[in-house]
Amino acid sequence: MVPHGSGESKGFEVSNRLFKLGAWSLGICSAAALVFAWATVTKSINLTRLDRLEQTNVLLAQELDRTRNLLAQLGDTLDAITVRDREVRLLAGLEPRDADVQRAGIGGPIGRLSDGDRALAGGPFGLAALEMRADLSGLLRQANLLSRSYDEVLDTIQSQQDRLGRTPSIMPTSGFLSSRFARARIHPIFHEARAHEGIDISAAMNTPILATAGGVVVDVGRQTGYGNMVTVDHGYGVVTRYAHASRILARVGQRVRRGDEIALVGNTGIATAPHLHYEVLVNGNQVDPMRHIFPETIVD
Repeated sequence: MVPHGSGESKGFEVSNRLFKLGAWSLGICSAAALVFAWATVTKSINLTRLDRLEQTNVLLAQELDRTRNLLAQLGDTLDAITVRDREVRLLAGLEPRDADVQRAGIGGPIGRLSDGDRALAGGPFGLAALEMRADLSGLLRQANLLSRSYDEVLDTIQSQQDRLGRTPSIMPTSGFLSSRFARARIHPIFHEARAHEGIDISAAMNTPILATAGGVVVDVGRQTGYGNMVTVDHGYGVVTRYAHASRILARVGQRVRRGDEIALVGNTGIATAPHLHYEVLVNGNQVDPMRHIFPETIVD
């Protein structure tokens, strides 16, 4: 060893064995230092990950609570819709849905778990997620049942609207009732007892005759005793006839709505004065037309 100053140089001898021992000691110390450093870094990383996992678990728990509250609100909403569904079905003339069918749509057990679900069920958060999945599936089934129920109600109401639109409901002309429906009456011209299978409405000549409901004109022309007559088929087995017209305005095949002018009042056929003879047939049988006159009740 050579000093920097003016001192004497010194020399040391190291044996080969001591040198090797020193080298081994240095290597072991270096390896130990590396292992310690790696363990320290790994522990720091793990602590960081654990901290992040704890934060994530806190956020996950909060999100599960929010989702559970949303599911509860959705369940309350569907329950309210179910109550309204019963009311709407009654208004539409439909039977309430079967209680067993309704319960089947609301929910049930989680059922058989897959391997992944069993792994989830091992932790509190995973089990809560599985339970919420089952609740959501039940709510979805309930919503589908309600959707089908409302489709049924809508179809029924549309059918009823069509039927109401084809139901005779108004006076066919302006005037006064001069002869009622009767199974037997004294005929004003023949002076003998005959059935009067309609009503007579006396009105001024050429007063408009109106279709009493929607339908299709199936016959127009002169008929023995009835004079000029219009026949309208309203569907659902209902037919109306308008006789003694001075003039026919409708044509065969024409679609008419309630209130459309189809003829004019006259005294053609066997008649003593201008009037309208009006008939209503249900499934081929004459019925009292007064049963089908509902002022301001059924309108288009």
